[in-house]
Amino acid sequence: MAALAVIESAILCAMIRFAFLVVLTLTLPAPPRDLRVQGQRISQHLQALSQFGKNPQGGVSRVAYSDADLAGRQYVMGLMREAQLEVTVDAVGNIVGSRAGNDPSLKPLLIGSHIDSVPEGGNYDGTTGSLSAIEVAQMLAERHVTLRHPVQVVIFQNEEGGTVGSHAIGGGLDDKLLNSVSQSGKTIRDGTRFIGGDLALLAQVQRPPGSIAGYLELHIEQGGTLEKSKINIGVVEGIVGILHSEVTIEGFANHAGTTPMDQRHDAMLSAARFVERVNQIVTSIDGRQVGTVGWLKAQPGAYNVIPGKVTLGLELRDLDEIKILAMFNRIRAEAAMIGQLNDTHFSFSDPTLIHPALTDKRFQKLIDDTAKELGLTTKVLPSGAGHDAQEIAEIGPVGMIFIPSIAGISHSPKEFSRPEDIENGANVLLQALLKLDELP
Repeated sequence: MAALAVIESAILCAMIRFAFLVVLTLTLPAPPRDLRVQGQRISQHLQALSQFGKNPQGGVSRVAYSDADLAGRQYVMGLMREAQLEVTVDAVGNIVGSRAGNDPSLKPLLIGSHIDSVPEGGNYDGTTGSLSAIEVAQMLAERHVTLRHPVQVVIFQNEEGGTVGSHAIGGGLDDKLLNSVSQSGKTIRDGTRFIGGDLALLAQVQRPPGSIAGYLELHIEQGGTLEKSKINIGVVEGIVGILHSEVTIEGFANHAGTTPMDQRHDAMLSAARFVERVNQIVTSIDGRQVGTVGWLKAQPGAYNVIPGKVTLGLELRDLDEIKILAMFNRIRAEAAMIGQLNDTHFSFSDPTLIHPALTDKRFQKLIDDTAKELGLTTKVLPSGAGHDAQEIAEIGPVGMIFIPSIAGISHSPKEFSRPEDIENGANVLLQALLKLDELP
């Protein structure tokens, strides 16, 4: 009888342990590798956000510091709270949604983008990455997954007007930038106050190098490489540097009807030769560098007056800063020779240079591996546009995930990325974040 009692007791204990394991299995979250975003929810949020600043062309004009920007920010903060993030607005006006990690000694992992647009822009630039980052946080909350690192979802202010919010974190802001006028008509100083920033505490926003574990940003490609190649995911190798210089060409204004062609000092003719030479110089070099004359102003600007002065804007972009500077120096030298053809004079303003930012090699591999594990095709490519990641690279390692842009269109109401591409990119963002969290 005693032996039977022992057996019965052992069976009872085994049953209790089994029941406990069943309950534990049902209550614990699924392994993180099984996590997937809800693509339909991202699409719904994109549609809702597109109503703030909606324009008749079908796109959005939600420029920074406008009423539409302020309303869009309020909507996004509501989504962040639904994702159980602790939401704050820092002193420069960035929206920060925080989720605690299991190890308070670890540095935070950042994900995010921006929601402001260019005038008459589209509904996917910036917003895709922002709302996907919020969706990642939503899934972590719904599945009760807590990472080792703290996670911060950051919606940077005024990316389109000079990556202002992220620049404040990475390099800090000076009075010249704060006093410049934004697309809304407000100075950046006044606009920052308008969206809830506190300039008296601005110094607190800047973070020292090494203060984050890393930053991931999902973005539409804004080019046609991925769609043309039928590739799902772009692994960004770096964000190009950008050089700007204002070029002034001085000739002699004279009567257009009475001045013979061989006696003219036509600043516009020199400008035309200069534009063509920029194109020739840039295309004569192997690589993916680009050069653009994006604006031009002739003076005095009359039909019957030979232009005596022309000013224009020169822009050069590449991943290699040495190449950018070499192209600029060559263009400047050849401009002097163009001027000799009709006795005009070229002068260049001191160039402003946004330095290239290479993404972290480990992050590149991690994004590539993650996408392939999800059954997606990948391609390594540079970003020809500037992004907030470029500024955050000043304080820690960054990685960027691109998804296809249909027909390569961006900064236009016709900008479009397919819902399935957005869902793919958001899943790569989610899984890459989980993998980053496991790195030593």
